[in-house]
Amino acid sequence: MGAASEKYDLIIVGAGPAGTAAALYAARAGLSTLLLDEESFPRDKICGDALSGKSVDVLKELQLLDKVRDLPGAAINRIIFSSPKGTELVIHLGQSNLETIPEGFVIRRRYFDEFMFQQAGAVADRVITGFKVNGLLEEDGHVTGVRGVHSDDGNETNFSGSIVIGADGCHSVVARNAGLLSREPRHTIGALRQYYEGVAGLTDQIELHFVDEIIPGYFWIFPIENGHANIGLGMPHSAIKSQGISLKNALTEIISRPPFKERFANARPLEGLMGWSLPVGSLHRRNYGAGFMLLGDAAGLIDPFTGEGIGNALYSARYAVKTAKAALATGDVGAQALARYDQELWSVIGGELDVSSKMQKIGQYRPLLNFVINKAARSYKLRNLIGGMIANEVPKAKLTNPLFYLRLLFS
Repeated sequence: MGAASEKYDLIIVGAGPAGTAAALYAARAGLSTLLLDEESFPRDKICGDALSGKSVDVLKELQLLDKVRDLPGAAINRIIFSSPKGTELVIHLGQSNLETIPEGFVIRRRYFDEFMFQQAGAVADRVITGFKVNGLLEEDGHVTGVRGVHSDDGNETNFSGSIVIGADGCHSVVARNAGLLSREPRHTIGALRQYYEGVAGLTDQIELHFVDEIIPGYFWIFPIENGHANIGLGMPHSAIKSQGISLKNALTEIISRPPFKERFANARPLEGLMGWSLPVGSLHRRNYGAGFMLLGDAAGLIDPFTGEGIGNALYSARYAVKTAKAALATGDVGAQALARYDQELWSVIGGELDVSSKMQKIGQYRPLLNFVINKAARSYKLRNLIGGMIANEVPKAKLTNPLFYLRLLFS
């Protein structure tokens, strides 16, 4: 087994949005980095492809937003939610009474991740693709590096680092080897994605439709480049199992009946159905330990209500590197020092995830879902609450107070 002689401040496992953002933040902080990924780029990543206001916030901070605007994709100025009865709630981005809600984008992960990988590769100390991490190096209870195999020649190599960043997705090798991989069906969404051409009615909006076939779940239609669309379904694994749902059959049924039949009359799929799992933030998972931190999907940070995960993944990179810099400055990378990451991240996104978890639970009850969306469609205050949640602008004290929602819903 080969052993690399270099030692890095950070070993980042996974070169998706969380890992590449961590490498970019690390370069700004003056930390040395090794960026590893099992695959080569460009590569597809099964996803809804949406970049929310939080994503825009981080991309602006990293001075990448103007370049992202030039990638193939669609700019988003509206979000549409519809109830099982068909009532539509429209959130206009940039028209909140709170502050301006940032615009969003839908960009295929093939393009967005390749862009982020190139940006990170330009500043990381070393980048290795085609390297499968299969274990962690440990010393006296501290993670001190990773071991893995190069796909081209099968050679095994160890890499040493002061802190290992697990940004390697929902099947995270880092999380599994640290004993933190959690796949509870109640806190995991099963999803299908399929790219289409010829879907009618695509404009500047993303659509989340709560339909009878997959309650509690949703059907999405997102525009992408060249008039194409990303469509799909998401539903908690526990509900899929208890109801005996076939997401494939449900999708066929949904697009074959009103109000979607007409929109798909001349549409054609561009690929087969692609399935994956989303660990959602309805469960606050442990995301750190002595010598390591977990980011993005590896930490289960996906929004339980919308299924969007890139924004929280980018936020996790920001706070992980901030924590790493402080820990390395003191020479203490133990669990207590790295707990600051979890504390700061959840102080920012925890309230929003709590509200999204409550809204996901509302989605279990068709009459309540109809009531809430119908009320929001007619209530300026409630529309702005949802808009503020999307923009991450609503004070967390309000988000976690049940009385706040009762007053809004029944006023």
